[in-house]
Amino acid sequence: MNGAVAESPSLDAADYDPIQHLNVLFAHPSTVSSVTSVGRVSATLQSEQQALSAQIHARQTAQAYGPDSSLERMQSAQAELAELFRKIETVRARAIQTEQNITSMTADIKRLDGTKRNLALSMTALKRLQMLTTAYEQLRGLAKARQYRECASLLQAVLQLMRHFNSYRSIDQIATLSRGVGEIQRELLEQVCEDFEIAFAKGEIGGRKATLVEACGVMDALGDTARARLVTWYVNTELREYRQVFRGNDEAGSLDNIGRRYAWFKRMVKVYEEEHASIFPPHWRVGETLAMAFCDGTRDDYKGILEKSMRKIDGVKIDVNLLLSCLQETMDFEQSIERRFSSEPRASIDTLSSADERTQSFNGSISVAFEPYLSLWVESQDKALAAMIPRYKAQPLLPADEEFSPQAVISSAIELFHFYKLTLSQCAKLSTSERLLDLAKTLAKYLDEYAQQVLLAILQRPGQAAASIQDIVLVLNTADFWHTNTNQLEENIKKRIDSELVSKVDLSSQADAFLGVASTAVLALVNKVEADCEGAWREMKNTNWSKMESVGDQSSYVGELVSHINARTEEILAIVVKPQYARAFADNLVEHIANTYIANIVQCRPVSEVGAEQMLLDKYVLTKSFENLLSYHNPSSPPQPPPANFVKRVNNTMTRIDPLLKTLQVRPSPPEGLVQAYLIHIGDRSDTNFRKILELKGVRSKADQVHLVELFGIHRDAASSLSGNNKLVAQSPLLTPLLTTSGLGSSGLQPAASASASASMPARFDPTSLGEKLLSAARDGVERMGTPQLQLQQGGAAGGGNAVLGAVGVGGQNAASINENLRNFGKFFRRDIAISGLGARFGKRDVSGSGGGGGGTD
Repeated sequence: MNGAVAESPSLDAADYDPIQHLNVLFAHPSTVSSVTSVGRVSATLQSEQQALSAQIHARQTAQAYGPDSSLERMQSAQAELAELFRKIETVRARAIQTEQNITSMTADIKRLDGTKRNLALSMTALKRLQMLTTAYEQLRGLAKARQYRECASLLQAVLQLMRHFNSYRSIDQIATLSRGVGEIQRELLEQVCEDFEIAFAKGEIGGRKATLVEACGVMDALGDTARARLVTWYVNTELREYRQVFRGNDEAGSLDNIGRRYAWFKRMVKVYEEEHASIFPPHWRVGETLAMAFCDGTRDDYKGILEKSMRKIDGVKIDVNLLLSCLQETMDFEQSIERRFSSEPRASIDTLSSADERTQSFNGSISVAFEPYLSLWVESQDKALAAMIPRYKAQPLLPADEEFSPQAVISSAIELFHFYKLTLSQCAKLSTSERLLDLAKTLAKYLDEYAQQVLLAILQRPGQAAASIQDIVLVLNTADFWHTNTNQLEENIKKRIDSELVSKVDLSSQADAFLGVASTAVLALVNKVEADCEGAWREMKNTNWSKMESVGDQSSYVGELVSHINARTEEILAIVVKPQYARAFADNLVEHIANTYIANIVQCRPVSEVGAEQMLLDKYVLTKSFENLLSYHNPSSPPQPPPANFVKRVNNTMTRIDPLLKTLQVRPSPPEGLVQAYLIHIGDRSDTNFRKILELKGVRSKADQVHLVELFGIHRDAASSLSGNNKLVAQSPLLTPLLTTSGLGSSGLQPAASASASASMPARFDPTSLGEKLLSAARDGVERMGTPQLQLQQGGAAGGGNAVLGAVGVGGQNAASINENLRNFGKFFRRDIAISGLGARFGKRDVSGSGGGGGGTD
């Protein structure tokens, strides 16, 4: 064991490992089981621990109480710190003493510096006083000799030197000198004014011009007050004759002689420019001041004249035409003098490089007197516009020397736009308050009139005078033009009108009205296409669909129908410029053809199972043809695949026919098959609609119909009672519009669109109520399709959409009702609700041909 301990690692080693030490002590398992070995090792370790503890305690005691203990070192450090603080205090006291000694040594030097500075100031003041006294004496002599050129420069020097002695006025000599300088200023002012008065009174301006020019330099040196006095005297002198002639004479000062006032001023300005302008420095702006004084006086005269004229004298008021003539002449005069003085360079009087912006404008300086009477002017604009509308309605759409172009706008629209622009500009110069608001209401009124009586009237022309495709495109372009400019007009008025009236300016209903006209023009183009398809539809109705034995290629009428549609579409889209209108046209056309197809299926009854299958094939061919309609827009560009959302729209529209035809494909025997097919494809609970299917299939036997209807009721109730399978609607959006007119007989089934379809072929619009039919069609579309989209021609508006297209007439309605209908029509688009594919984002909104221009189910 002792040998093992001798070979074990040292307990004092830095890398001592107890596990390694134990492995050395107990190298074999037998040593662990020996109590003697473990006891010896434990005793040895305890002994070593006790020895180390005793050694540590002895060293702690020696460290604490030995001659070099920590306590003694701390006491020594404290003593040294106290000594250091005493030395720092000694140094501070010596620094203070040194500062006091230096201050005492430099006090005399500071006194000498102050004395030197005061001496320099005194010498400078004495020198300036000497210069001031000398300049003052010279100035007195030059003033008496009227040597104004030298006086001007010397006076500036005297005034500048005098400013240095403002704080010394308590000294009698300085106060006396200051009074002398003030006296010489007054003498110079009176002397210069006297020279001007004598020269103008005696007509000696030419001979004394040099002296007067130099005198103006003296007035510049005297300051703004002196200059203003001279300019005011000159203005009053020049306008004295004007005031005597036109204020003291009722005849000369009347509104009839307003032109004489302006002619007199022009003569006076000519004299000023030729004889007087060279006397006054340019920065005085005497000509502008003279013009403004003339305007102020004339404005005050007009206020009195107009107030007197507006009072009833012998029951007669002022002549409105005279008032308007005077106002126009006044505005022309204001514009002329505004151009005259705005073109003059106006340098600042403070610096040579800075530009002085005009602080006043002549626009409205006189005509503001007419503002309280502008209601008469607004009424005259109302009458002028009222006379323009019938003329616009009667005149050709384009001038005789102008050819049609796809971008063309009706010439009257351009003329009306310029009239609006000029009228608004004139009114805004005169008033930005109630009168401008009145004008805005007048402009809004005739925007409505233009939309209804001019644009809409073109689409309503009957018979031989019916609008051509080019005429309709012109209306479309013009409606789009005014829709955009109406919004801009509203913004322009809001920028000009007083802030408290901004909320009262609203032309959104007029913008909606023009949007309604644009949508009506699109429907009119669709109507042109539908009119060409009558022959193909007639061939379809003449086909015996009940005796068809097999399904072949497409029916013959399909080729003719596609040919007519493509030819007309190509002609129309070639001249429709904007993609959103091309897309709207295509969407509407597909919708109307689909509705007409349904209407003709009804008229082709009875339809056999094979006939229904042939119709499905024909429908597929039409669908594929319709997908390429937009390829006719911009044919010069490289061919592009049809927009995906348009293809989807076409398929969704045409697929609405499938449930009807698939139901008709099922044989009536066994009867359960027909009933199940109806519940699957049509999916409603209506006995009436089920009877319509029976009519279309040719089930005319009363007994068979009763049996099938009873069976339908049983299966319907069974399907409804099944848990989780009650998906039957109350009324099918497809069959419900197919109305019955005389019971359930063989001739009782009529398509709701048949009446409008027959009336839609002529190019004339049916003069019925737009609003009533539009809103009812809109409600029908929402209810039947079950979507938030508004399908105008769904159901009750089927048959080519002419129930709405024909409803834009004015017969039986007043103008206000038609305007409201047009605005409602436009609002549908603005709210992103697709009306038969015509998108909401027209005009300023960004609508591409593939970006949702048609809305719907895209």
